[in-house]
Amino acid sequence: QVKVVESGGGLVQPGGSLRLSCAVSGTRISFYAMAWYRQAPGKQRELVATSGDCTNCPDSVKGRFTISRDNAENLVYLQMNGLKPEDTARYYCNTLVARLWFSWGQGTQVTVSS
Repeated sequence: QVKVVESGGGLVQPGGSLRLSCAVSGTRISFYAMAWYRQAPGKQRELVATSGDCTNCPDSVKGRFTISRDNAENLVYLQMNGLKPEDTARYYCNTLVARLWFSWGQGTQVTVSS
């Protein structure tokens, strides 16, 4: 059974940076295109980062959010710079392709506030 555990969230001031981590067990992430998603209260989950040109990511995160991975350690990262209050959300990692989604993890909360 595949398990996903996100971590690294927290409270950060506007303009700050955070690096989120995602540990996947039960499969090898090297088999998949991985992605990060977020969901703010009252809003739908949205894709925010994947490798290459993320055409479905909101323009507001382009150039600020960067995904990386360590296939050997089965880890996926999200580097977020220049954080804004509107980035406040719960962040999740999963595969890029919906039909291959793992069971969703608990996510990690990111709050951007002064």
